Amino acid sequence: MVALQPVLSILTNSSSSSYAQAVIYPIIANDSLASLATSRPQEWKFSMTKINVRNNSLCKPVLAPLSCRPSNSLHTNFSTNLPTEMGLFSLLRKIGFNERETQLLLDRNPSLNFAPFESIQTRILSLESLGIVEFSLSSLIAKHPDILTAKEIDGLLRFISDDLEGKIEPSLLFHLLDSAEPKFLVDFERKLRLLLHHGIPPEKLAHILDNVNLNKAIWLKSVEDMKRTLTFMNQFSTGIDIIVRRPSILNYNLETQLIPRIGVIKELSGGDLNATGSVLLKLPAILTYSAEHLQSHVEFLKSFAGLENNQIFKIVLVYPNVFSASRKRKLRPRIEFLKQCGLTSMDIFKFLIKAPLFLSLSFENLNMKLGFLVKIGYVHRTREMAIAIGAVTRTSYENLQKVIGLFLKYFSCVDIVAMSKKHPQVLQYNHSSLEEKMNYLVEEMGRDSEEVLAFPAFLGYKLNSRIKHRYEVKKEITGEEMSLNKLLSVSTERFSQQKKNMEKKNLAHVNHTST
Repeated sequence: MVALQPVLSILTNSSSSSYAQAVIYPIIANDSLASLATSRPQEWKFSMTKINVRNNSLCKPVLAPLSCRPSNSLHTNFSTNLPTEMGLFSLLRKIGFNERETQLLLDRNPSLNFAPFESIQTRILSLESLGIVEFSLSSLIAKHPDILTAKEIDGLLRFISDDLEGKIEPSLLFHLLDSAEPKFLVDFERKLRLLLHHGIPPEKLAHILDNVNLNKAIWLKSVEDMKRTLTFMNQFSTGIDIIVRRPSILNYNLETQLIPRIGVIKELSGGDLNATGSVLLKLPAILTYSAEHLQSHVEFLKSFAGLENNQIFKIVLVYPNVFSASRKRKLRPRIEFLKQCGLTSMDIFKFLIKAPLFLSLSFENLNMKLGFLVKIGYVHRTREMAIAIGAVTRTSYENLQKVIGLFLKYFSCVDIVAMSKKHPQVLQYNHSSLEEKMNYLVEEMGRDSEEVLAFPAFLGYKLNSRIKHRYEVKKEITGEEMSLNKLLSVSTERFSQQKKNMEKKNLAHVNHTST
């Protein structure tokens, strides 16, 4: 016998004194005693105390004779000549209820006594086949007894079993059944099919259900409302991908939330649905902001930075998190800094396209980098400083220190500043990669490090596929040195053609010499 105290606690909300007055053991009709006496002891372990013969008139047949298939956890071995009154009582005990819990469940839900036994047993077997077993099953029934009789559940269980082929995990199914009243399950199967029909991959359905507010997105939203939301999102080529990335979008009201919020982005894009969808896919969380919040950021960038709609949209397309930055604490002081450095509205636009993180980095991060740049020779509030700070926003402060430390092995601070003004990206390259390239330049190629000052873009090319490859090819064919600029800056196609031309020239020279 399984005694599950948690189930008992779910079944009763009364005090211990009042609970003691409950009927503890089943009342068995007098005319059933003979049958019970002939049954096997191992099949019946009920106490025969507190049998009230005077209540025979209240004891009605509960169930029809059993005829069912076995289950792994519900080992049903009832004999068809057992008392039908005891079938449901014994069935519930076999799935984890003890005598007290079973009697209390039946007392508080008398409709169970009149439901067809085979339908209840089939429902239990269906739940078990979908992974709702043992304590999960008993606790679900204890909390929601109508789960055994509600007709609304049949279609849902068949759909999950047959159409979804086990793609819904038992834990999620338990959560769904535990969170909804049977009346909410009436259209649940239709809503699931609607999600699939509009493009949600079957393997992503569980992910969707597990990451929405079920009340807002499913239970309290009509099929028609869900259909309108899905149709609206499908106007974007990435609409379903957006929902899969952030299922909570289904929580939102279409008219008062989704349409106004997306409308701000769409207007910025000039009505370009594909571009709008690209922004939403890159940062679906942008839809957590109200339309008023989004519009206020747009208006600020127009009025304070002097940007146009199309410019703002291009910045948003690169960096949607611009809407996450506080206008007061981040946007205003940082755009003001760029203005003090002498940048025009067009300059600010180009700057933010290349270095949008400038708007979001912490004050401490930017302050340390600014101080370091001033320390090596940059002048505060100059265009060069603005360009340099834009470059270092894309690297950590620690990497910046190591990069400058590496350069100081070869160059002076004046040289470093001059080089970085010519090619600001050198300030953001990975220090380990830079060290490998400088070592190869000096030790393997035998070049002077000063060549980097003349052509700092050398440090941006890949070491193996570009620098080593081209150097070795040129060395083998011509045996001559050439400038780093000529070696690396020509296109791959032109370099290949030059290689072929030199090979032909060398071959002709060899043939001429041999003759």
